[in-house]
Amino acid sequence: MASKPPTGDPIQDAPQVTPPEHAAAGLPAIGHTLRIAQQQMGVARTARTLLKVNQKDGFDCPGCAWPEGEKRHTAEFCENGAKAVAEEATLRRVTPEFFAAHPLADLATRSGYWLGQQGRITEPMLLERGAAPGGDDRYEPVSWEKAFEVIAEELTALDSPDEALFYTSGRTSNEAAFLFQLFAREFGTNNLPDCSNMCHESSGSALTETIGIGKGSVSLEDLHRADLIIVAGQNPGTNHPRMLSALEKAKTAGARIISVNPLPEAGTERFKNPQTPIGMFRGTALTDLFLQIRIGGDQALFRLLNKLVIETDGATDEAFIREHTHGYEDLAAAAKDADWDETLTATGLTRPEIEQALAMILASERTIVCWAMGLTQHKHAVATIREVVNLLLLRGNIGRPGAGVCPVRGHSNVQGDRTMGIFERPAPAFLDALDREFGITSPRGHGYDVVRSIQALRDGRAKVLFAMGGNFVGATPDTEVTEAAIRKAALTVHVSTKLNRSHAVTGRRALILPTLGRTDKDVQASGKQFVTVEDSMGMVHASRGNLAPASPHLLSEPAIVARMARAVLGSASATPWEEFERDYASIRERISRVIPGFEDFNAKVAHPGGFQLPHAPRDERRFPTKTGKANFTAAPVEYPRVPEGRLLLQTLRSHDQYNTTIYGLDDRYRGITGGRRVVMVNPADAAELGLADGSYTDLVSEWTDGVERRAPGFRVVHYPTARGCAAAYYPETNVLVPLDSTADVSNTPASKSVVVRFEPA
Repeated sequence: MASKPPTGDPIQDAPQVTPPEHAAAGLPAIGHTLRIAQQQMGVARTARTLLKVNQKDGFDCPGCAWPEGEKRHTAEFCENGAKAVAEEATLRRVTPEFFAAHPLADLATRSGYWLGQQGRITEPMLLERGAAPGGDDRYEPVSWEKAFEVIAEELTALDSPDEALFYTSGRTSNEAAFLFQLFAREFGTNNLPDCSNMCHESSGSALTETIGIGKGSVSLEDLHRADLIIVAGQNPGTNHPRMLSALEKAKTAGARIISVNPLPEAGTERFKNPQTPIGMFRGTALTDLFLQIRIGGDQALFRLLNKLVIETDGATDEAFIREHTHGYEDLAAAAKDADWDETLTATGLTRPEIEQALAMILASERTIVCWAMGLTQHKHAVATIREVVNLLLLRGNIGRPGAGVCPVRGHSNVQGDRTMGIFERPAPAFLDALDREFGITSPRGHGYDVVRSIQALRDGRAKVLFAMGGNFVGATPDTEVTEAAIRKAALTVHVSTKLNRSHAVTGRRALILPTLGRTDKDVQASGKQFVTVEDSMGMVHASRGNLAPASPHLLSEPAIVARMARAVLGSASATPWEEFERDYASIRERISRVIPGFEDFNAKVAHPGGFQLPHAPRDERRFPTKTGKANFTAAPVEYPRVPEGRLLLQTLRSHDQYNTTIYGLDDRYRGITGGRRVVMVNPADAAELGLADGSYTDLVSEWTDGVERRAPGFRVVHYPTARGCAAAYYPETNVLVPLDSTADVSNTPASKSVVVRFEPA
């Protein structure tokens, strides 16, 4: 029998700290994971559900976007994936009676953990501020027809379509995302912010400029064939655990691995693979060289490495550079200025460490660089990723088997959503194809990304926020500014499976629209449906739920978009919205005529395991850039300068967390249990600042606008971070990230570069 959700909110300000478990990642998770799953789903439902995760005839995990190989394990999921499935397939329910017992003021005091533990939302809910009996703001049940009437009323009352914001999370399927962007553009706006704006937008910006496509160029098989894999600014053990199996396989085949990170991480130190008997008991030491870099020093590191490669006789692939690249002379000239002393200052590394990394690079014919938020969320993030590309181009490691760029996407279909047109700055060719297919005239002006959407709400230039999944309030920076901006909206709408902070911070009116999850059966008028997703390496495949929906009142995401579109656009729209809801194959047929690579979509996706999208740099060494070649770049080297008495803070996840979803209050691999308000500080830095282990402090961020942003009551944990650096969990520390502190070009929040001072709590 599944357990009941917690009735009170757990204390989160008194964590316990034990020595971190750096010995191994993997094995301790099995029993812990099954206990959590059984608490949510019960024993029989747990077995029936988990055995369908990431299987060819099953559903795609709602967690990370890591790909599956052709051959699948019986248990093709990781610890956090199982937790994500458990929270979606839970037997717990959030009914109208729950909302009657918990007014908005009460929900606003609850932690994200508590909200997520309450279960699946069962009916559409409407909040009319100030209209509830007794003056208390409460959500009340509403029919779907009334919900769409409210949306139509608010959207058609706007002075301009650009006063509406249509946000997408990475969980949304290809079919729903395509309909969502089609509706937004038929309505008249390109305001399509998405979670990519906050994570890998920097990757897309850098890769589009340098190789011509904003996606990674490697497959899972390439990882297995690599000679050298550099994992930079990424913690696979917590954020992409199944990647550890791929690294283990590469290691067994002879690959060497360099980890570049300000914190030591259990997963890349030793991995105990629960899928194999030897792996469970002995484990595999994955990292050959750990470069404990200072936060934000990655561009300086890669620039110096590029200088050293250029200066080494025979180290560059001259034929590749001559035939396939542009701008080599500019890079070579800039690289000459790379200075050892400045690089050591920027990185905190030693000369022997960098020389060892260089030797490993020169010994490798096939090199892959993987990265995540540790590279993308800095002011100079785009320039840093360009420098990574420079290194690969110098050695001819694009378009070669076992080599290439590997930005590791965080959410299941975040890459697919962008492929489907969820982008505030769409390519003219995409809009032309969309207009031809549907007989519409899409707007050509650029829309708002996430940061600009918040600014627009703050300034009164946007009045409606419609969020297709996700936790907009919990994921975004500058919490107090963001929440104040949201409360100015006329209407906020959230398509959701379960509760999160965004449901407690609303506009004047608010709707919660409960939807089917990945685990749920989706039956429409034409029969049982499936949806599709794209993984982090460009594989597109089907996802089929196998559970009865949590409530008969749920609608699928495609159905919600289709009904909303008809309610808002009315008979003036010639788009067959009813047909799209009735049969998702009709959506895929239209996608096949609009988006390159999806020709014969329905036939291709019928193949078990799906199909791989074309990637010109990988497949043909063809680079669709403005120059027609892969572009070397030569931006000035930047790194954060931190005033004396301050540290540079990075926000990160705990092990019991996925994005903003908190599964528990422990971070087992870092030895922290029972709480999340902790700040990890190097013992030497702590001694200089007078921060005793176990003492409590307020974190105060310092930014050029002079505004004080404070996160109170954090316990100091002495932890082996890089000198001058600190780390703490988000979303608790999102309050410290200034809205205007963003990456150049991509406008991604600089959540890994926050200058903080410490004040007694």
